Amino acid sequence: MSIASLLFPDFTLILLGFVLYRTTNWGQAFWMGAEKLVYYVLFPALLFYSTTRAPLDFASTGKMIQTAMLTLAGGIALGWLGKFLFRPGPMLFESGVQTAFRFNSYIALALASRLAGEQGVGLMALIIGFAVPTANLAAVHALTHKDGNLLKEMVKNPLLMSTLCGVLFNLAGLHVPEVLGASLSRLGNASIALGLIMVGAGLRLSGLHEAKGLAAWFTAIKLVGMPAMAFFIGRWLGLPQLQLQTAVLFGALPTASSAYVLAARMGGNGPFVAFLISAGTVLSALTLPVWLALAG
Repeated sequence: MSIASLLFPDFTLILLGFVLYRTTNWGQAFWMGAEKLVYYVLFPALLFYSTTRAPLDFASTGKMIQTAMLTLAGGIALGWLGKFLFRPGPMLFESGVQTAFRFNSYIALALASRLAGEQGVGLMALIIGFAVPTANLAAVHALTHKDGNLLKEMVKNPLLMSTLCGVLFNLAGLHVPEVLGASLSRLGNASIALGLIMVGAGLRLSGLHEAKGLAAWFTAIKLVGMPAMAFFIGRWLGLPQLQLQTAVLFGALPTASSAYVLAARMGGNGPFVAFLISAGTVLSALTLPVWLALAG
């Protein structure tokens, strides 16, 4: 499968979401409801079912997870370097730094599925299980005005909890009954298409009125710095080809759509973050093929 044919269907769905949001009058309640359906039901079903079926041989996947976590740590460190390089105004850095290292799980699993089917989804789900709490912790830490308990936030995260439950279910040697597995599989398939449509619906290509240098810095880290780290670390550790591709794909993903929600909820600069998310998603259509070809 060529890189173009790998990426085209998923970015077509993102474009479809962008067009539908702007040409229909379905109302904000519809789009909010669809986003909640994906986030709380469909996507957790995909993560749980994938991790229950993935071969959890940490002797063979440990280096891949190590590569992903070192890449994530590098993205966090480079993101914080921007505070000293650009000295931005109040809440600009705190709001935007998360876009340098957080990742879009919808795009991650959609591309992993097209890359290697169920095996690719299982590998990416393992990375997500380790990376989600680390990335969320770093994002919340930057926005220090957060009220509440961080552990509570982690427990309430459906992506993290569904992956953890799937891993524990797998390690216990349990198997999902065939009838239930068919239902979970259908929910998971629906989550990929609808999740990508929701990514497109959330694109906002306005909101950059200041700190252009900082915006370019965060975007470059996410789309160039992190995949480069994943590639060189993975090669250094001698990852098998599919694991190297999965780790590089993880590093090259555009940032999480939920970064806007976190910034807005915690008193940050929402429009600035919305622009960073949208610009990174659009630019990733150009950078992802390069990194996947290099890793292949």
